[in-house]
Amino acid sequence: MKKPNVKIALSQLNIKVGDLVGNQRLILDAIQEAKNEQVELLVFTELSVCGYPPEDLLLHQQFLDDCHNSIKKIADHTDDIAVVLGFPRNHPNEPELLYNSAALIQDGDIKMIYDKHKLPNYLVFDEKRYFTPGQHDGIAEITLNDQQIKIGITICEDIWYEAEPVVHQAQQGVDLLVNISASPYARNKISSRVAMLQRRAKRFATPLVYCNLVGGQDELIFDGTSCAIDAAGELKVLAPSFDAAFICFNFSQPNTHITTPEAPLAELYDAVVTCTRDYFQKNGFTKAVLGLSGGIDSALTAVVAADAIGAENVTGVLMPSKYSSNHSVEDAQLLADTLGMHSHVVPIKPMHNEFHQFLEPLFNTHYDDYFHRQTDENIQARIRGVLLMAFSNNSNAILLCTSNKSETAVGYTTLYGDMAGGFAPIKDLFKLQVYALCEYRNSIDPAGPVIPLNTITKPPSAELRPDQKDSDSLPEYEVLDHILELYLHDHKDAEQIAKTTEQDMALVVRVLKMVDRNEYKRQQAAPGPRVTQMAFGKDRRMPITNGYVHHAE
Repeated sequence: MKKPNVKIALSQLNIKVGDLVGNQRLILDAIQEAKNEQVELLVFTELSVCGYPPEDLLLHQQFLDDCHNSIKKIADHTDDIAVVLGFPRNHPNEPELLYNSAALIQDGDIKMIYDKHKLPNYLVFDEKRYFTPGQHDGIAEITLNDQQIKIGITICEDIWYEAEPVVHQAQQGVDLLVNISASPYARNKISSRVAMLQRRAKRFATPLVYCNLVGGQDELIFDGTSCAIDAAGELKVLAPSFDAAFICFNFSQPNTHITTPEAPLAELYDAVVTCTRDYFQKNGFTKAVLGLSGGIDSALTAVVAADAIGAENVTGVLMPSKYSSNHSVEDAQLLADTLGMHSHVVPIKPMHNEFHQFLEPLFNTHYDDYFHRQTDENIQARIRGVLLMAFSNNSNAILLCTSNKSETAVGYTTLYGDMAGGFAPIKDLFKLQVYALCEYRNSIDPAGPVIPLNTITKPPSAELRPDQKDSDSLPEYEVLDHILELYLHDHKDAEQIAKTTEQDMALVVRVLKMVDRNEYKRQQAAPGPRVTQMAFGKDRRMPITNGYVHHAE
């Protein structure tokens, strides 16, 4: 059984796309720490020099040249240590060809460059737009701790599915498999990824080192959870999720470093907070504002924001209308006070009345049929949107959109109203998940629940007309979320969904039609944390103009 006697370190860094100077500083700091710990092999993540995904930055030659210069500067600091890290590069003889590469550097020299073979082109991945598949086998022999070590290097997708590059390396008898990665988070993915890596190591009877990116990048979340697995498929190292980490180990020694995996709700909540925090920090924002309605969505959004950037940097604006219940205002104020965030109350009834006065001459019928009632509801939402955007502009605070995935899916949101905002923390959470995360967050606070019980237990309502409930317009969320998950995530057709959910076909078709006809809204929505394998945006790409009719066979 292979047990290389080498001190190895994993450095899962929170890299910022395009910040070559800042990323280089993080890498050099890690190299110095590795030297202090007498590490012999230090492993970074995929495209660690420039961040992942760099997208169309890769179309600029100056950017690629700067990445190359950064690699050369980093190499100058690799005396007495071997380093594996990722960067984009032009082919030296055919500069129009671009590769997603890994450099093996030792004692100031680039010993080998491996180019990624498998270029993912599904879900959020678009690597075939930029990169050319590599040909090098990724095998190199280097001296570590007075031993000749045969190492096999691959990049992310190369180790998934059929894993041909890794199979070849194992067949060539490498002593150590190294995979550098930028594998984005999705619900249930962490455990399945680690299990896959354990199967690889055990199948090839070869120790495996896997280093994954950590942190938020726009809508993407990278969980880290880097690991080292011995030749028997047993975990030697499991790094924390959603935190930068530097971990040293030796396969020949009994020391282990295994972080206890998070429970599913804790993992999901930490993913959302991580993405929100990094969106603010990496873009230079320090303050947030949101509308507090006393409802479940704004409550979770407020708590996430407070946990991400500090409650003292979050402001809630309560904007009751003539339809708002007293308990909603009280619940919203209680939440703000419990969190310790700033709050303001701005009643919208006077402004709402002014709109009525000026718009009435334009309408043949004044708010007494369906379309005019909807107009009146949207006016209220847009008044609130204007107030919040004014506060956002005046205080240099990012407006947080409080829309969830269930309501966004069926268009139960108002364009330029409650959809207004620069970031949407709960964008990829179904309504039932919003409730579950609220209860989870209440359960872990040592000072007691922060979200009022009434917010969680009362029937959800937009409160835009008398005695309104969401169930007046939508199926109950237990039914709606099940239909949506089957349609959006599993790509089931109407008849399959009706059979699985045991719901009336007419109801299923109605929901699917709502989803399809509101694509134009979603394509104007704010970005938000991607926590599923089929988020709105980069994952699910549907035409706005769409004449397809859902039907039973």
